[in-house]
Amino acid sequence: MAEQFQQFGSIYKASIYGVAVYAICAPEHVERVLLKNWQNYPKGQAIKRIALLLGNGLMVSKGEFWKKQRRMLQPAFQRKSVIGLIDVIKTANSSLLEKWERAARENRTVNVTRDISLMILDIVLISIFGDDYERVAPHFGIVSDESVRDLQFAQAFNALRKVVVQVAHQRRKENRAATDFLGALMDARDRESGDAMPDAQLAREIMTLVVAGHETTASALNWTWYLLSQYPEVEKKLSNELSKWRGTELPDFDDLPNFTYTRQVIDEALRLYPPGWLMTRKALTDDYLGEYFVPAGTEIFISPYFIQRHPGFWEAPDRFDPERFDERCPHDRHPLVMLPFSVGPRNCIGELLARVEMQIHLMMVGQRLRLRYDQAQPPELAAAVNLLSKNEFIMTPELKTPDQPSSHAKSPMTLLPSQSA
Repeated sequence: MAEQFQQFGSIYKASIYGVAVYAICAPEHVERVLLKNWQNYPKGQAIKRIALLLGNGLMVSKGEFWKKQRRMLQPAFQRKSVIGLIDVIKTANSSLLEKWERAARENRTVNVTRDISLMILDIVLISIFGDDYERVAPHFGIVSDESVRDLQFAQAFNALRKVVVQVAHQRRKENRAATDFLGALMDARDRESGDAMPDAQLAREIMTLVVAGHETTASALNWTWYLLSQYPEVEKKLSNELSKWRGTELPDFDDLPNFTYTRQVIDEALRLYPPGWLMTRKALTDDYLGEYFVPAGTEIFISPYFIQRHPGFWEAPDRFDPERFDERCPHDRHPLVMLPFSVGPRNCIGELLARVEMQIHLMMVGQRLRLRYDQAQPPELAAAVNLLSKNEFIMTPELKTPDQPSSHAKSPMTLLPSQSA
């Protein structure tokens, strides 16, 4: 795709698996597909692969059924709900920080990719299942243990739907209400009919939340630590900002906007390595993208990866430069040259939660540690459904402050399930 964009410009036509495809990276064309005429462009052929894994959940569904499901899920991701998960996020990061600090004192390496994946999966499962976390967690180890998303994985993963249904049945039997994601979806009612979500669909939506909430956030943080290890001047500036946050108090939701450079670091990591690197749509009826005629049935490929690295939109596009997101620096960039969570009605429902998770992690760990990457071989991309690193990042943590036990460390197994609001 990089070679084709370089040769043909911001739009080109190709035949992929026998299907006519328009690959686009012009923001005005993206705006047409994702915003102005979005109803003419439902999810494309790539979603079929995801459907094998997740069924007809929010990520896959279309039309009126999707609208109904989106309305039922939306309240679970509003600001109040995200604030209720802050303690879960902080406690999981406290445990990870304690592990990495111990490795730093012993001059040992850590598997950043693996550790972050497990930590984010814990947050996701506790946020979904609350007090039932310890019962269900052993079943979901496959999500972080197995990186290949093939048919064999899909079959094993789909079998976990029955675990979700069993937990829901048990809660109803005990007349037990819960404020976690599963409880919110069990309580949700369709606006027109007043009906609850059938158990089969409830399981599909929960499984969608597990996959979407885990791999994307874990991938973004994985790449963030790699980038910080390669740009010491950025790491130093981040460290300077975090040094203003003192004391034993962990960051709270209202503290997050005050750490502007930390947020810029996250934005720049998402620009360079957007987890959802490729979105596909399919034209239902004939349309035009500028002067280009789009026949019905044409697949549209939109790649945030190439848009967000386009030299026509970004100065030195491959450089890690968080200050390009400084609001005090004027720029005339089109708003759609940055779309790591997509845009429009089908944007990522969990964007706020993902950003809060990433910032709290970066603040808690970044204040205490820096991570050194000593491998000579540059990382390789694994451009699957999400943009992953082909190999795991093995890094060496170094203490930034005098060696002392972290005041943040607590046991996630005793604290997390009881604070799963």
